[in-house]
Amino acid sequence: MFGLFKKKTLKLQKPMQGKVVDITTVPDAVFSQKMVGDGFAVEPTEGTVKAPCAGKIVQIFPTNHAFGIVTSEGVEVLVHIGIDTVELAGEGFKRLVEPGIEVQAGQAIIEVDLGVLKAHDKSSVTPVVITTPDKIKSISVTEGDSDKAGAEIVLA
Repeated sequence: MFGLFKKKTLKLQKPMQGKVVDITTVPDAVFSQKMVGDGFAVEPTEGTVKAPCAGKIVQIFPTNHAFGIVTSEGVEVLVHIGIDTVELAGEGFKRLVEPGIEVQAGQAIIEVDLGVLKAHDKSSVTPVVITTPDKIKSISVTEGDSDKAGAEIVLA
């Protein structure tokens, strides 16, 4: 009975090693102006891209530069690896799982060669965006390099 008023939260961990930064600093207006949703971004230091939460992989773009995951609560999360990386047509990206599978937080989804992004003058900043704002009441982001950096989402 006392659990009725307890807020439900979802924690998103950073999908890559690196520094968590404010989404408004992403060098792409679609993300920085929160046109597709709110969240955070990572300035990665290595190229293993992991699930930021448990859920079902619902989409991996054919170029492997982005994927979508849906949690059991119906929260949709988009992880977009780098900026303008769709232009690489898949070069430097390796898919490790297929759409339709259930994954755990921290499970490797895609490998990206950050050197390829740099060679093509593409930003490696990786936005992590909640694309279902109607499912959340609030989001708080912890920035920085620590393993605790990421976001806590209070569900509606």
